[in-house]
Amino acid sequence: MYTQMDNKFKELFTRQKENQYKIGNSTYRDRIKKLEKLKNALELTHKQKIREALYKDFKKPFLETDLTEIYPVLGEIKFAKKNLKSWMKNQTVDTPLALLGASSYIKYEPKGVCLIISPWNFPINLTFGPLVSAIAAGNTVIIKPSEMTPYASGVMAEIVKELFNDNEVALLEGEVEVSQELLKLPFNHIFFTGSPQVGKIVMKAASEHLTSVTLELGGKSPTIIDDSAHLETAVKRIIYGKFTNAGQTCIAPDYVLLKANLKEEFVSLFKSKIAEFYSEDAENSESYSRIVNSKHFERLVSYIQEAKLNNSDIASGGTYNAKDNYIEPTLVFDMPKDSKLMTEEVFGPILPVKTYEHIEETVEYINSKEKPLALYIFSKSKKNVDFIMNNTRAGSGCVNHNLLQFLNHNLPFGGSNNSGIGKAHGFYGFEAFSNRRAMMKQHTLGATDFLLPPYTNFKQKLVDLTLKWF
Repeated sequence: MYTQMDNKFKELFTRQKENQYKIGNSTYRDRIKKLEKLKNALELTHKQKIREALYKDFKKPFLETDLTEIYPVLGEIKFAKKNLKSWMKNQTVDTPLALLGASSYIKYEPKGVCLIISPWNFPINLTFGPLVSAIAAGNTVIIKPSEMTPYASGVMAEIVKELFNDNEVALLEGEVEVSQELLKLPFNHIFFTGSPQVGKIVMKAASEHLTSVTLELGGKSPTIIDDSAHLETAVKRIIYGKFTNAGQTCIAPDYVLLKANLKEEFVSLFKSKIAEFYSEDAENSESYSRIVNSKHFERLVSYIQEAKLNNSDIASGGTYNAKDNYIEPTLVFDMPKDSKLMTEEVFGPILPVKTYEHIEETVEYINSKEKPLALYIFSKSKKNVDFIMNNTRAGSGCVNHNLLQFLNHNLPFGGSNNSGIGKAHGFYGFEAFSNRRAMMKQHTLGATDFLLPPYTNFKQKLVDLTLKWF
């Protein structure tokens, strides 16, 4: 089986490799036409199929699919269309006086044959978003979507097959073995979105071919609330950020660091806003998703059970239904620092909260962990905001809101160390799939022409002057 799979993938890879220069030499108009076709598929011809697929995969509400899956990709396409011509132009740079007679520029050339391995939590967004960047940069692409959302993968496979020849863009469905076999091939770039644990496997495989990587990972993104914050607004926005997609979001608030004197009001507001968003019975709400499969459901239930065993304060929620992979929006206080809720990325609808007395405690706690993908602070105090942002490190940040930095195509999106390598979105996505080729053109007789062997005292004096003045 694996030999047949391996041969099939090698043949596909070879076809894309042979086609890479034709695709790489395409004009910005050619590339925009391809992006237009993808835009039409998402916005018109396949929109309802996408909605229905994600509902079948984990009961994602149609409106949430529009906002978090389709809209971000359409935004990427529109932004690329508007800016691609300028991105593709050679970027002139200065040339030192010592290299008189020459001009220099940077040529953004396609990396070549690229692999996109996308996750299950936002399958459309996190598959077609990177694809937009890869197409804009002029690459050929093989896509491996997650096997955990088969309906979404099926719709994407249909779209890709309709829009592209497989020697340009191909999508391969299948289990994890498909990814394992693909990672054996000498791609020119790999774009992976997933967990840090799997990211290490991808990076190790890429190192065998010295393949460049963009790793969009995750981690425990903290949210700080101080006593200057507008608490009702903070709670409302945190609930939206945390429980959209049932918490299965890499940049969702993973845990909250809350000023201790705000606890009672925070809990009261949390309960009222949950009821406002999802009714008194979130299980029957049409605005609330499910956990993607039983494996992740059982993982999350184990966190709730651990909280109960530790006599932690489950201030709200805590119920679940295995038949439907449903977990109620849950709020937990007083978890031990070595518990799974406080050490592992939650990636689900459970929000642990740790209280603090002094703002310095938040920085100390955050810096005791790996660098997060995002960090949020709700505060009206510039002093506190500056202190936290200047003394912590994270892939992105947002003040008085969360998630929204992902939607600004002018900002680079990505992590730092354990939360990721490289950046995406807008120009930064185009750049990730491009090689910045250094170019210099000699127009006239240059200074180095006077310094060729044989070396003489006169030439030594010229070198001495160059070292001193240039």
